[in-house]
Amino acid sequence: MNDRQKAILRILGEDRELSVSQLSDRFQVSGVTIRQDLDHLQGQGLLRRVHGGAVLHSEEDIAHRLGVNFESKLAIAERAGGYIERGDTIFIEAGSANAILARQLAHRQDIRVVTNNIFIARTLKDSDVTVVTLGGVYQHESECVVGRLARLGILEVNFTKAFIGVDGFTFEHGLTCSDMMRAEIAGAVVAGAQETFVLTDSTKFGRTALSRICKIDEVEHIITDGDLPEEYYSGLIARGVHVDI
Repeated sequence: MNDRQKAILRILGEDRELSVSQLSDRFQVSGVTIRQDLDHLQGQGLLRRVHGGAVLHSEEDIAHRLGVNFESKLAIAERAGGYIERGDTIFIEAGSANAILARQLAHRQDIRVVTNNIFIARTLKDSDVTVVTLGGVYQHESECVVGRLARLGILEVNFTKAFIGVDGFTFEHGLTCSDMMRAEIAGAVVAGAQETFVLTDSTKFGRTALSRICKIDEVEHIITDGDLPEEYYSGLIARGVHVDI
């Protein structure tokens, strides 16, 4: 992905819909070049082409969340990939940074991925990675599998590391998620992991979503971007959490 394509995603994250002519004027390139950019980004699942332009997906769609703050999430995912070692069995829970992490792993042949997210499983469909998916109730927009069957599935597999996403974090309420059923699954993943990594951009700090996933002392690592407020950085360090910027 080139710098212009990253910039298109950043602009769409603010304006939600733009025409080819608007983007052509903004970047001073031809409409043909912009259409090629949009076709490439659509092929990556990062936006949806419409007549004369492009839009991000609906806000609950994971593909929409991939396009918002894409550059930060890409850097977070690349850093997270450095923690995955040969022979690891890892759990990748739902979340846009986690979906990008899965793409970073597509070339690996020496790991196994367990997930409750069908989008993430499809991301690895042409790779040599062994993928294990949970059963349960399928949520159409988020593409997550949730419910009792999913919880039982977590109990039947062993994984060395878990990578989860969050919708909010405060010291008072811990790690939170906007969906109660997804929060339940993420909490079970944290409880079953030997080592947990939270992948989130800094916009989630200071927010409290509907349901708590877990307390902060239940995770070992947080990987985020450089806009993390100082009070959160120092507070996390004081609580023994490894913060990777």
